[in-house]
This record gives sequence, C-alpha cells and structure tokens, in this order.
Amino acid sequence: MGYYSLPESSRGLVEELKGEEFTFTTIVHIGIGGSSLGPKALSALFRERLSKEIVFLENPDPVDLGGKLEGIDPQSSLFLVVSKSGTTIETLTIFKILLKTLDLQLEGAPNIWTITEEGSPLDRFAATYGLRSFHIPKEVGGRFSVLSSVGIVPLTLAGLDTLHLLEGAGEFRDRFFRREEDHLLHKALFYSLNARRYPINVLFSYASELEEFTKWYVQLWGESLGKRRGGEGVGLTPVGLLGTIDQHSFLQLLIEGPRDKTVTFLKVGHFNTDLEIPDLHLPHLDRSDFVNGSTLSTLLNRECDATREALTRSQVPNDLIEIERIEERAVGELIFYFELLTSATALALGIDAYNQPGVELGKRILRESFL
Repeated sequence: MGYYSLPESSRGLVEELKGEEFTFTTIVHIGIGGSSLGPKALSALFRERLSKEIVFLENPDPVDLGGKLEGIDPQSSLFLVVSKSGTTIETLTIFKILLKTLDLQLEGAPNIWTITEEGSPLDRFAATYGLRSFHIPKEVGGRFSVLSSVGIVPLTLAGLDTLHLLEGAGEFRDRFFRREEDHLLHKALFYSLNARRYPINVLFSYASELEEFTKWYVQLWGESLGKRRGGEGVGLTPVGLLGTIDQHSFLQLLIEGPRDKTVTFLKVGHFNTDLEIPDLHLPHLDRSDFVNGSTLSTLLNRECDATREALTRSQVPNDLIEIERIEERAVGELIFYFELLTSATALALGIDAYNQPGVELGKRILRESFL
C-alpha cells in the first residue's frame, strides 16, 4: 500500500524536474499496463494544457509501432523506458527496435532515461551505460503507480501542474482516513456482499477526454480484484463505457439484459470548451429541434442524467461521480478515490489487491514458447 505516501514523496520529483532546463519537444514513453495507462490517461485529460507531445509506445504491433516510429525525431525526443520489474518483454523489445531503427547511442545518452524499481535489471542496465534513472518505490504496484515517477516525470516535463495533482490526491486521502468519505467503504461493502449477484461493474464516463482514464480503471479493477480465494475464483469484472457513444451499443443490454451489473456514472459539470447548438429548423428533421439553442455540454450531461434515471427505473444499481471541471486537483482526487475503492473492495472480498499471479503464469508460458 505504498501508494498512500505518493502525494508527499513525489513532490521531490516535481521540484527536481521543474528546476531543470528541458529542450526536448517530444517525450517518447515506452511502457505497457501499469507503466503506461495512468500517464496516458492524464495526458489525454490535459492534452490542451501540455507544452510537449507525449508519444506512447505500448503494443508490439508491427503496423502500429512502425507508423509511430516514422513520426519520431530522435534529435528532439526524450525516450523514457518504463518498467517496474525491469523485465517487461513488450517494453524491452520496443526499446531494442528503437535503438536499432533510430540509431540511438547508449553510452551516457542524455535523451534516454529509465523509470524502474531500484536494483532491477533495467536499473542495472542504466547504471552500466550512465543513463539517468528514476525509481518506482518497491511497495508501489504498477497499477497504483500513476502518482509515482511513472506519471509524474513525463507529465511534469510536459508542463502539467503535477503539484496540484498530488495535492488533490493527498486531500482526498486525508479526508478518507478522517472518516469523511465513508461512502467509499459503503460502496466497497456493497460490491463484496453482492459479488455473486452483481459480478460486473461498469464505469460509464461522459466525456471523450475520460476514455483513457476509463481504460486505466479497467486495469486497476480487473488486475486487482480478479483472484483466487482458496479454491474459488472471485472478483468483479470491469467494463469501461463512453457516453454518449455506448448508449447506442451497450445500454440495451444494461436495461433489458441480465441483472448482473452495477453502473458508476462519471461526468464533468463544466467543460473548458463548449459549443452552442444552432437554432436551425431543417425540413423533416424537426424531431431534434428540442435541443436547439442549448449547448453540447448540456446535451451530454442531460443524456447522462436520463440514462441514469432509465437504469434506476429498471432497478439497475448505479451511482454518480461528478467533478466540477477537468483540472489537476480534481483529477488527483479522482485517482485516489478509485485506488482506495479498489483496496477497500479487495479487503472486503478477502483477497490481495496487489499481486497478479495469473499474469505471471502467462509470462512464463510465453517464455517457454520461445525456448
């Protein structure tokens, strides 16, 4: 549970990086899973505020990777190799391809940094070549690491106000331990007591900027809560949806399908940019005129409210999280909310939220298939 202390311990990273001159225009972030989903979610949320481009290289897909490599200028790019264990096969493979394809020099390279656990193979590699290395605390698991160097280093370099992000996270944590956020415990207990009846949890996010955040939640929830308890498999299956898009794909199943799901709605009170819906009356299309003169943000949020009311009337358990704006302090709170909820739900289920033995089995099988 080392992530509890990150709102304080990561401040030193911010202060260290903000005092440096940073001349690179692009940050190439090489990582996968917990090493990329968090910073990728935040870079999507704050894309318009970042002063540097962040390119995420995650999947060893030849078409995707090949296309991204064509747009990378090695002279103006900083390469961050991120792996807590220092042995992640996808990350190290992509790094090898970058070294070869872009003809990167290793010895004392100022544009290749590593982010890993102290003493890992990747950390030792960095020491061998004199590369700058940042450490992920040993007691912080990958999927809980977004507020560690994994997220703070690239996002600070890209111009995000990461101090406010950490402050928001710390404020929510402190309120929780002062017993001012007990609704989170009630929710965790509901999930655990009704795990057989409602084994699927849906996060329905109403803002396109939240799409990558929703993917971060899916990994956090799925890898933390899908475990063996004795001889029994337990856990809650996460599903990430984006409103209003998935109203036209998944809502029918939620309302009239099996009653085995709970839904959490996530919406934004005020968007930083808005568009007015023109007061246009088009022949034969007048059934849409009732939204004329309103704004897109009003339409989006009323669709969220209407969908939630439809689920309530259909007796589908649901709740709502609303943040006033997408800004650093609020997002820091949101991150810590979901991390604490995951920990509390795992505790209530009687499982370890912080290991992933099933994933390790797949890694061993992969290695054996190449030997």
